[in-house]
Amino acid sequence: MSRMLASLGLLALLPGLSGCATAIIGAAGATAVTATQERSFGEALDDAAISNEIKSRLIAHGGMGEVDVEVAAGLVLLSGRVQTPELRLKAESIAWSVKRADDVANEVKIESPGGFFANASDELISTRVRARLLGSSTVQASNFNVETYGGTVYLLGIARSAKELEKAAEEASVVGGVNQVVSYVRLRNERGEIVPYTPGAPADFDNGELLGGPGS
Repeated sequence: MSRMLASLGLLALLPGLSGCATAIIGAAGATAVTATQERSFGEALDDAAISNEIKSRLIAHGGMGEVDVEVAAGLVLLSGRVQTPELRLKAESIAWSVKRADDVANEVKIESPGGFFANASDELISTRVRARLLGSSTVQASNFNVETYGGTVYLLGIARSAKELEKAAEEASVVGGVNQVVSYVRLRNERGEIVPYTPGAPADFDNGELLGGPGS
C-alpha cells in the first residue's frame, strides 16, 4: 500500500477529460520547462531520470504495457491497467526500487487490456485539460502534469499556492468527459520545502505567491 495515500490530500471533483499516454521526457525536455515551473532544474532532471528508469524496468518485466508513469519532485504516480493483482503490486515494487523515488501513489487498476480507442479517449481528455490550464489566467500550466484513466484525471506537480492548486482542479473538472479529478499536487513552503496540500488546515506557507513564484 502506498504511503502517499496517508499523507496527501486528494481532491475529487466532477466532471472532466484526460489521457494516459506514456511519454518519456529526456533531459532536454526537462531543461525547456524548468524556467517557468516551480520545480528547480535539478529536480526536473531527477524526475526525468526516475521516470525513465521506472518505465524501462516495467517494460523489461512484461505485462505492464498499459502502466503510465508520472514523476514530480520525487513523487511517482502510477496509473493505467494491468490484468492481475500481482502485476499491480509488482509495478509499485519496481517504482519503489528506483533510487530518488521518495513516494509512490499506485492508481493502477486491475482490468483487461483497454485497446486503442479507450486509450485514445483518455488521451483526448488529457489534451483538453492541458489546453484549459494553458488558457487560464490564474494557473501556470507548466506546474502541472496531467494523466487520465477511464475518465479520471490525475494532477501531479508543485503549485505556487493553494489557490492555484484548487483552480487547476476546478478547470480540469469542467472538461467534457471527466468523471473525477484526483490531485497529487503539492506546495512549496517559505523554507523551500515541498509539502502536501491539506484542505482546511493551517499552513506554514503564504497562500499568495510562494517561493520561486512570480513576485518573489
